[in-house]
Amino acid sequence: MNKKSRWFFTVDILYISMMVLPFLVAIIIKILTNAPSAGIDITGADIYFTLPMPIQNLPITESQVNSFCVVVAVFGLCLFLTHGINNGKLTTRHHVAEWIVEKVENMVDGNMGKYFSGFAPFITAVLALSAVSSLLALLGLYAPTSDVNIVGGWALIVFVLITYYKFKGGPVQYVKSFGDPVPLLAPLNIISEVATPISMAFRHYGNVLSGSVISVLVATGLQGLSSMIFKFLPGVLGEIPFLQIGLPAILSIYFDIFSGLLQAYIFAMLTMLYVASGFPAEIYEKRKLKKQK
Repeated sequence: MNKKSRWFFTVDILYISMMVLPFLVAIIIKILTNAPSAGIDITGADIYFTLPMPIQNLPITESQVNSFCVVVAVFGLCLFLTHGINNGKLTTRHHVAEWIVEKVENMVDGNMGKYFSGFAPFITAVLALSAVSSLLALLGLYAPTSDVNIVGGWALIVFVLITYYKFKGGPVQYVKSFGDPVPLLAPLNIISEVATPISMAFRHYGNVLSGSVISVLVATGLQGLSSMIFKFLPGVLGEIPFLQIGLPAILSIYFDIFSGLLQAYIFAMLTMLYVASGFPAEIYEKRKLKKQK
């Protein structure tokens, strides 16, 4: 192995470490800070410490730390997939990166139009952050998508984008849009505008959190039922939760994997549809031509 190959391999190891080490750190922190509990334990994100602030103290929670770990891991994955892509020799990882970019660009063009083709990186980030955050439950970590503060922050960013592109038609057109189709509906349209980020946040957060709660309740119920049925067995055999074998894993496949990935896709789709539908393309083109003249 020559010097160039060794350097390439070293950088690959660095990128892989960026994908793995954040989750290991998050697991270690959870083990060190989580006290063992008996029975059902359904709580929100743990507060690790609080930063003093002038107006209100800022709590640093488990969901914030795990979100940061997801960001670092996704960034490391992007670097790993694109490492060496300009060397002329494309490998499997480069084909995977190109496939992801192609699929997301086609999805953005199909749902938003060619004007929003530059949205592909943002939509990719939304999909990756949401999906990986939900999948953290498989590692026994608190999924950031189970925290309404995290998902609410994403929804606020989307709301800012929606409002920004609505203003592309001019402030007068933006105000007039609340009176469509008739002025009497203006109060309802205003409520609908404010409800957009709220509905996006609670839809995503509620589905992920409910899946976690159902999984815990079913697993705990099966544990109690197993101890009641098999308590006649001698010694340690009577303490083994036989009924917990199988069904909780099936529920985890649905709630942690399928439902988590589905909610990531739905959030990305709603982002594209809300932004694209709020953009007054014809009025924007007319204003653009008028400015040019």
